[in-house]
Amino acid sequence: MSSLPPIFLDLAIILITAGVITVIFKWLKQPLVLGYIVAGFFIGPYFPWFPAITDDTNVHVWSDIGIVFLMFALGLEFSIKKLKKVGATGAITALTELAIMFVLGNMLGHILGMGHMDCIFLGCMLSISSTTIIIKSFDDLKLKQQKFTNTVTAVLVVEDLVAVLLLVILSTLSVSKSFNGGELALSMVKLGFFLIVWFTFGIFLIPTFLRWMRRWMTEETLCIVAVGLCFGMVVLADFAGFSTALGAFVMGAILAETIEADVIHRIITPIKNLFGAVFFVSVGMLVNPGVLVKYIGPILAIAGTVIVFKSAAATLGITLSGKPLKTAMQGGFCFCQIGEFSFIIAGLGLSFGVIDANLYPIIVSVSILTTFVTPYMIKAGLPAYEWVYPKLPERMKKAMEQYSTSSRVTTHEKKLSDFVKKQLVTILFYGVILLALAFLSFLLLKPALNGLFANWDAAPIWGNLLGMLITLFIMAPFLWALAVKNVNRDRVRKMLQTYNHSQVAVIPLLALRYFLALFFVGWVVSKYVHLAVGLLFVIAIVVVLVVLLSRRATDFYNRIEDRFVANFNQRQAQHSFQIPESLEKNFLMERMVVTPYSPLAGQSLSNTRLRQDYHVNVVTVERAGKVYDLPDKDMLIMPTDRLTLLGNEDQLARARTVVEVEPDMLIHDHSDHEINTYRLEVAADNPLVGVDIRNSGFMTKYNAMVIGIERGHNYMVNPMADTRFQVGDVVWFVSPKELKIKEFQVLNNNS
Repeated sequence: MSSLPPIFLDLAIILITAGVITVIFKWLKQPLVLGYIVAGFFIGPYFPWFPAITDDTNVHVWSDIGIVFLMFALGLEFSIKKLKKVGATGAITALTELAIMFVLGNMLGHILGMGHMDCIFLGCMLSISSTTIIIKSFDDLKLKQQKFTNTVTAVLVVEDLVAVLLLVILSTLSVSKSFNGGELALSMVKLGFFLIVWFTFGIFLIPTFLRWMRRWMTEETLCIVAVGLCFGMVVLADFAGFSTALGAFVMGAILAETIEADVIHRIITPIKNLFGAVFFVSVGMLVNPGVLVKYIGPILAIAGTVIVFKSAAATLGITLSGKPLKTAMQGGFCFCQIGEFSFIIAGLGLSFGVIDANLYPIIVSVSILTTFVTPYMIKAGLPAYEWVYPKLPERMKKAMEQYSTSSRVTTHEKKLSDFVKKQLVTILFYGVILLALAFLSFLLLKPALNGLFANWDAAPIWGNLLGMLITLFIMAPFLWALAVKNVNRDRVRKMLQTYNHSQVAVIPLLALRYFLALFFVGWVVSKYVHLAVGLLFVIAIVVVLVVLLSRRATDFYNRIEDRFVANFNQRQAQHSFQIPESLEKNFLMERMVVTPYSPLAGQSLSNTRLRQDYHVNVVTVERAGKVYDLPDKDMLIMPTDRLTLLGNEDQLARARTVVEVEPDMLIHDHSDHEINTYRLEVAADNPLVGVDIRNSGFMTKYNAMVIGIERGHNYMVNPMADTRFQVGDVVWFVSPKELKIKEFQVLNNNS
């Protein structure tokens, strides 16, 4: 009997079946994710004529790891700067889609005769799209670099964040059967707090660590470090009460701002593909034909609602955010499925016993059906736009174009709006950092110092005083930033004098900043020494004044901020220049790797005709770690060169088809191009006698190469070109031609 754990047999079944099925789907030119799901059905418990999985628990663990790697890879392709640009689009689209689908899901549940809690859970399950399925479809369809995918990614991130809040809301509803607004607000604050802390400290520390390690880093060590950081953040996210997928995405987004991001993405792609395959196969294992037959009506009704109305709601949301109709339809058609979060929501309802047990397999079946449709819907987005747009009335076209470009405000309103926005961001950002430092001090530093001074038999007050001073010293530069950063007194005074209504916003915001700085000082002091309230404020005011007047504190903070900004812009700084903000809507800069199959390989830059035929400019060429800015037209383009191209979305998409060319077959059979091996004995009458190899005509006349000569008991391998043939030599040569050895002497005599 085998001593191997069951997981070995299960993985063998999973990977062999998935490999065979996906090859068939590749031959049929179908998305691979569908092949994984079909493979999962074959090895699942509901298909009795095939070897089945024996240990579901281990397989689900591997599938969870697959979600982690899929989200980590998504984060690596994401950019915080991109989120800032499309953040409003993501929020408006996600909230529009979520609201519409929740209402429709609730109504559909009542129409199908479901209970009240079933309807609420169904509405939530239909609201969240599948990040993993959409991203996998982008990979299969090679659409990751399309402009609309940035919008889709931003919406997915917002949806994942909202899904976390939905889990909290549904947990509260399941226990108390009532809505708790305070708990929801607390969860939102908690989520925002942790995201700011993770990104701030991550971007400050991790790029610095990688830069210090770079000289000793190989691909192997970089892979280990990157995966270790990923799972470290996964553990932190789980400890904080969030999903592991969110933690993996956050770490990927942090690493995406480093110059190692491209290398990390390349080396973890095989790992992502392996574990991602297990995840999609595990989804396919949940397909139950019995449930499909029994509940075929509700399944088709729910699936149709998701495919039609979810896509329409997302398209409406993207349009409302100010994007053109083309981007809206291409992006909206991606949101036509439900996925992993829907499973989690359904599982939550089952664990609390508040939903019908049959709702879970129904949702799984709907997810399978909508997953099958997703790649085709994504591909249908552009044709649908090209069919719809010409049929729209001219008045509607002009109204939509005007709406997408109408987000301008007057100059003084923009100045006031920018000022208020900057103040709120400053308060939120530094407030969260100070809050995190205070909690770390209370939870870690204070107990450690109390224990240390207790061991020394010293009074606890001394440990508390030391802890207070250390905490305030660390917080000092951030207190200064919270109180006075981004406050230009002359500009504020001019704003107050010019716009009377600005006093309502400016003065309270500035007062709030000073108050919060005092509050944090008083809070820290009260936690450590418990002095009277009046004394707390006196100390707080003194400390704040010292901080404000301290040149060293200011310089210390500036060094911290400079390091953070440098790390944050590290990857962007690799470009030779930055595109002006006014041109960002029309121009993009993208790096592409020249594959060995590219027709550009071996061509001079001028002969590639990238500018003439594809209207893109080659800004830089990176080769073997060296960067050539604005390369000369005669520079040869070689395989593995990294080209930085400048153009608009359509131009870059067309150029990508000739730069990053992938082979139709990964492994080519060269059996049709074999080189023939010949053996020739040099007789006394052979004209080769006394002639050296160079002048024998083997290469020039017969396209043959001498690889060896047997002379008596001696062997000459790869003889030199000046070696002369002698009587009795046995000459071994190779040639792609069909040569007749018996006629070789005649050929030489005729030459």
